[in-house]
Amino acid sequence: MARIYNKIEIEKLREGGRRLASVVKAITQRIKAGSTGLETDKFDFDLMAKNGGRPSFLHHDGFPASICLSINEEVVHGVPSRRKFNDGDLVGLDAGLFFKGLHTDMAVTVAVGKIDKKINKFLKTAKKALEIAIKQAIPGKTTGDVGSAIQEFVEKQGYNVVKELSGHGVGYQLHEKPAIPNFGKKGAGKKLFPGMIVALEPIINLGGREIETGIDGWGVKTKDKSLSAHFEHTVLITENGNEILTI
Repeated sequence: MARIYNKIEIEKLREGGRRLASVVKAITQRIKAGSTGLETDKFDFDLMAKNGGRPSFLHHDGFPASICLSINEEVVHGVPSRRKFNDGDLVGLDAGLFFKGLHTDMAVTVAVGKIDKKINKFLKTAKKALEIAIKQAIPGKTTGDVGSAIQEFVEKQGYNVVKELSGHGVGYQLHEKPAIPNFGKKGAGKKLFPGMIVALEPIINLGGREIETGIDGWGVKTKDKSLSAHFEHTVLITENGNEILTI
């Protein structure tokens, strides 16, 4: 059963979310041609420490880095490396902050340099899909309502949602109940209640939806090598709607 958080816990999550958002903003401003994933990862670790927390992802299930950094056809869980970013790359940054005993989770996908209109439309669709998901995340709605809205919008734009990966509850654990797939049927799934904390994260592919895990055992890639994009916010379900915590 999904956890319902109290006012004291929510205030800690609210502060943690604000700090995580500031870290992610600072990281995105450093993403440029010639910089590397390892440099980005070290910057993230140091900045989270300055913010009074630590990276949620470091050593989570054995993950070897502070952030997940996924480039182009890499979907999620990419391990930062010495690979340099090039103009035209799409770089997905997925970061979590453990602050005062609680986790918040956030992801963005940023373009390095200039991208053409086709890729720009794809990136905007991924970002808009998160906005649509958030609008559905209110009391009385279900996880199926959220997933259905994401899927319908993304597929109308000519793209595919990744069905093997989903949003989730977050708080005392990095991944809690309920699972929130990026597809589904209206009215199906688990009902959303005030006090729930959820990480909504549409993950979409420019080409086919099929994915595979890379040889390092971590990075998930599109099977057809098409581009992928990913946006995520930690959201509190409130009595009258919701509140985005990672802003």
